[in-house]
Amino acid sequence: MPRKNNDDAAIPAESAVARARPIQLILFDVDGVLTDGTLWFLPGPGNGSMVETKGFHAHDGIGFGLARLAGLKTGIITKRESDVVKQRALDLKLDYVMQGAHDKATALLEVLAEAGLSGSQTAFVGDDIVDLPAMRLCGLAIATANARDQVLRESHFITRHPGGRGAARDAIEFVLRAQDRLDSILEKYQQAGAASATRRS
Repeated sequence: MPRKNNDDAAIPAESAVARARPIQLILFDVDGVLTDGTLWFLPGPGNGSMVETKGFHAHDGIGFGLARLAGLKTGIITKRESDVVKQRALDLKLDYVMQGAHDKATALLEVLAEAGLSGSQTAFVGDDIVDLPAMRLCGLAIATANARDQVLRESHFITRHPGGRGAARDAIEFVLRAQDRLDSILEKYQQAGAASATRRS
């Protein structure tokens, strides 16, 4: 398990940095990783049915933009199925979306086959024991700060922030930093934003 600093954030061990260098694909669980794990059920329109909804964090959204700019593939593997997750995946332009995946290891292998990548080129970000089978197949296993103890023990890196509060951004930036690309990608992202604002003015 990675050591901790005074802020209780993971200090990346050299092995974690080395594992991050060949990463080309980062996969994420949803509940407890892209969200804080809270499930909201609201009355649907007209027929009285309940609609599941979730809250996502804007910092993570920018993180996915950084990954895309860097050429990293991204995706989600989640046990639950939700329309709001489908919409969020579209908003983030994710490359792979696997909902209703009760066997995350099998789902991961399907994504790898489609992507033409190996486990050593892939990272998985999880928070609970259902994520462990997929995490064990990846070269880089990342746990969120709020992850269960079993997941923390098997992770190579632990994010500074909990799920739904920037954990995905932490994971993406860790990989880019390990690849010596974070600063250049941050600069490109800001330049692209400035150029877009100029075109709108």
